[in-house]
Amino acid sequence: MRRFNFGRGEEGHDGPSEAQSEQAAAGGGGSGEWAEGRSDWAAGHDEPADAQGASAADEPPTTEAATREESARGGDGDGGATTGGSRVSVVNEPDRDGDQDDEYRWHTGKTIDTGSQDAIEFIDVYKAFGRAKILRGLNMGVPEDKISMILGPSGTGKSVCIKHMVGLLYPDEGDVLVHGQSVPNLIDDELFEMRKKFGVLFQDGALFGSMNLFDNVAFPLRQHTDKSEDEVADIVNRRLQEVGLGNANDKMPNELSGGMRKRAGFARALVLDPDIVLFDEPDSGLDPVRCALLCELIQEIHDENGGAYVVITHDIASARRVAEHISVLWKGRIVESGPAQELFNSDNPFVRQFLSGESQGPLGME
Repeated sequence: MRRFNFGRGEEGHDGPSEAQSEQAAAGGGGSGEWAEGRSDWAAGHDEPADAQGASAADEPPTTEAATREESARGGDGDGGATTGGSRVSVVNEPDRDGDQDDEYRWHTGKTIDTGSQDAIEFIDVYKAFGRAKILRGLNMGVPEDKISMILGPSGTGKSVCIKHMVGLLYPDEGDVLVHGQSVPNLIDDELFEMRKKFGVLFQDGALFGSMNLFDNVAFPLRQHTDKSEDEVADIVNRRLQEVGLGNANDKMPNELSGGMRKRAGFARALVLDPDIVLFDEPDSGLDPVRCALLCELIQEIHDENGGAYVVITHDIASARRVAEHISVLWKGRIVESGPAQELFNSDNPFVRQFLSGESQGPLGME
């Protein structure tokens, strides 16, 4: 792409270039052209023939250093061209489409069929916050009845995906489907009903600090159902027992360890028997042993209840333990997605680097 700058000097100001100023100070032939010829030109007159001859005769021979200087100023070298005494400069700019293609050269978009229908679909989704472009044409499917993991570097839009799934954010362009329903096009009543399909485990458990553990887990049942207190107690106690907190009903959140708060949040996410359970970095802040135990718990609960589990993480050890389907997200798009075993054996340089935790590869510190 070429950009033309008309009537501007070297530094973007009207007037002589640095080389012309130097010639003027030294009394060289170029000074006569600038001082006299320009005034005639501005007045709409042709430059005098004797002035042209004098300037041509007095022109110092071009040296190799002068040629390099001219090229550095954007003269007739590779960087651009000048005509008419630097009145017009031509600057070669990078092709933006080419840059974008280069930026996404590792994004093959390869999707390996899992044999299951998608519970959630992202269709050409774009989302930006001000000038920050987060999702940039995201196409992704989350298969039904599997533990899926969305992996990728920090800040690449993983948590933003979760918020789109439950209608906390809407795409600027594109669509998000949950069991075939377009989330952005649902009216409020339909959206509230659709959200009952979801259970969500937030990063820190997100327990209410003024409620004990039992009331925290019972909250969705009391809010969204007409069940009696006996029915509520039965469900809550069963879910707390499943996550290993059967004897902690009366404890307050500030009395629980980080791992216990995560498990309590997991129990609360399950009380409505959701079709889809979302985990936003459940392993963050946990030591390796408790992280492994939580992964085993997720696997056990999924085996018992089924449904689509979506885990947002960048922890590769967790992915190796429980993931059945993996989508690798980077720069707002899917690099590759498919069955976990297929991706761990991928020959894509970015996928291979990220899933093996290597320092050498396309991903750097940027």
